[in-house]
Amino acid sequence: MYVCGPTVYSFAHIGNARPCVVFDVLARLLRRSFGLVYVRNVTDVDDKINEAALEEGVPIDVLTARYLAAFHEDMGSLGVLPPDVEPKATEHLPDIVTLVERLLEAGHAYVAKGHVLFSVPSFDDYGALSGRAQEDLIAGARVKVESYKRNPADFVLWKPSSANSVGWNSPWGYGRPGWHAECSAMVQAHLGETIDIHGGGLDLIFPHHENETAQSTCAYGVQRYCRYWVHNGLVDVSGEKMSKSLGNVLLVRNLLDEAPGEAVRLGLLTAHYRQPLDWNSAVLEDARQKLDKMYGALRNAGVTGPATGEPRSDPPQGLLEALEDDLNTPKALAELFGLVRRLNSASDPGARSRLAQDLRAGGWLLGLLQADPEAWFTGDRAVDDPGDEWIDARVHEREAMRCARNFAEADSIRDELASLGILVEDRAEGPRWRRARQ
Repeated sequence: MYVCGPTVYSFAHIGNARPCVVFDVLARLLRRSFGLVYVRNVTDVDDKINEAALEEGVPIDVLTARYLAAFHEDMGSLGVLPPDVEPKATEHLPDIVTLVERLLEAGHAYVAKGHVLFSVPSFDDYGALSGRAQEDLIAGARVKVESYKRNPADFVLWKPSSANSVGWNSPWGYGRPGWHAECSAMVQAHLGETIDIHGGGLDLIFPHHENETAQSTCAYGVQRYCRYWVHNGLVDVSGEKMSKSLGNVLLVRNLLDEAPGEAVRLGLLTAHYRQPLDWNSAVLEDARQKLDKMYGALRNAGVTGPATGEPRSDPPQGLLEALEDDLNTPKALAELFGLVRRLNSASDPGARSRLAQDLRAGGWLLGLLQADPEAWFTGDRAVDDPGDEWIDARVHEREAMRCARNFAEADSIRDELASLGILVEDRAEGPRWRRARQ
């Protein structure tokens, strides 16, 4: 499986995070049945990268290293497991040059004014992936039609660079690769001429994946470049397209200041991956409440400590069937909540243990419920948080007041704790406290 990864010139936003989370779930699912090799590339040479590096006055490798490290940190906070291979475009320049040479030799490309361009009319099936006529594809590309192009739809495989800008020596002069050529070369280098699954956002179908298909099919003479295309829907913000011009770009690291990464991840899984996802102020709060209920069921069942790696037990059959049905995460989440209800109502210790185990095993496939249940409720401190020991002492003192039937003082302590964002839950086995969600 090959998934188009980040172009590292800025911090990741919630739209960048969605495919990472979606394909992380798919990879977890596939590994149950197949010897999966998961490749997610890094685009570390691009005109946007060049512009950002110029603005900051640093070399592109310094800029891309910084933002790749930030990307890894953010995705790790969302519980995204690393891919098996994470190739960088700049590490595959010889592969890209070889790809372009093959296309030239086969008559599918030509050189014009220092550029090497793919000849779209040379590939009869161009447009089949996106399902649009060629004239629509030309309009949809929103690319200025240069005079040196033989056909307006032809696209760049290699472009010239000025002497003082980013570039590499090639048979066609000093320059840099086209974005589409980078992915075709990295796919071939790590997975071969035909791959099973290719993933990415819906916005990549045209022109990126259409052009990838044309390049790889023509360069290697294969009948099929990819057996299955999987595209996730895009993320809107309060009903509007996310864009810098609207000022509504939501960075993952800013969302992580508002909520735990697991809540952000759950929010991304609430809609079917192929559908658009509208991110609004209610998404995170709803996700946190859902996780409170699930972790609460685990805690009440006596589960302690974080999970240690992939569970040995099989996930619940209903959840597995939901994910095997086109990765239906909303249905899979519903299966988890069914387990929560059964766990909360079970009285037999053996049944409770099995249901808790099932809940965690199902949660692992979705990348959820692997933290220490107690830590879920007692973590996430505010700046002025008094600390666990002080809270424990006040809760103990309140319980002593209740036992002495000094209810006024007990209520005063409860109110004091509530003012600090600490909620006390009175249960048959004794009081428990948790930090309220902000």
